[in-house]
Amino acid sequence: MRIGFLGLGSMGAGMAANLIKGGHDVVVWNRSAEAARPLAEQGAKVAASPAEAVKGAEVVHNMLANDAAVRDVILGGGGVLAALEPGAVHVNHATISVALAQELADSHEARGVGFVSAPVFGRPAVAAAGELNMVASGKPAAIAKVQPLLELLAAKVWPMGDDPIRAAVVKIGGNFLIGAAIESMAEASALTRSYGVEAKDFLEVMQNTLFSAPVYKIYGGMIAANTYEPVGFKLSLGFKDVGLARAAAEARRVPMPVASVLHDALLESLGRGDGDIDWAGLARVAAARANLKD
Repeated sequence: MRIGFLGLGSMGAGMAANLIKGGHDVVVWNRSAEAARPLAEQGAKVAASPAEAVKGAEVVHNMLANDAAVRDVILGGGGVLAALEPGAVHVNHATISVALAQELADSHEARGVGFVSAPVFGRPAVAAAGELNMVASGKPAAIAKVQPLLELLAAKVWPMGDDPIRAAVVKIGGNFLIGAAIESMAEASALTRSYGVEAKDFLEVMQNTLFSAPVYKIYGGMIAANTYEPVGFKLSLGFKDVGLARAAAEARRVPMPVASVLHDALLESLGRGDGDIDWAGLARVAAARANLKD
């Protein structure tokens, strides 16, 4: 199958590589051409523009950073939707607002192009291994066309129905829960440290008893070690995603008081200059508020 793949960051590069390994004809594009070189060595063709990457493609995947990037590349100057032929399917893997998911669904339908919302849960190493968890929603015909491709990228594809905003809001809700878990570990660790119990000792108990899920083990391990690199998910992106949760909640008049607390902690982290570290670095704010040294 001829596939266009747009966005080769820490997640997208591994995902595109898995499509190449699956035997597909993959054309890639990234704003920084340097990121495309390893994929070219694996057999991908490299396009000079998004529109060039999707010309003649049966399916297009994107893993772009945010609403602004997706709107620009797909609907704006990138010219992707205009370049797609009727009957093609566009799969969005990025975490975007429910408003943009609806806008994409409407604009694709008007042009006769399928749209599948398929954001993912997992860190870069999981993406490279093809072991992501993916939530997917879209019209049945579009889903059926891309299902074999989604299964190359994910250990599990979780169906969310035919409305693309469903998968988008599940991803937003999931990222909110991750952020809330990090914030709660950060605050609890600051509490125990203030009484002389090191974060690593406290979190070891929590990770092996009450909270043995991967989120607590991965991010708790980073908090315990006070080490927030290598970065799996930038703190600035976490701030963006909590903003998406608050906007979606406001649109439906759904109170989310914890989201407001998390927003403020992330904003404080950005103010400290921590936007480019892993968002487990929220622990630095909790420690600073308690007058504890990093």
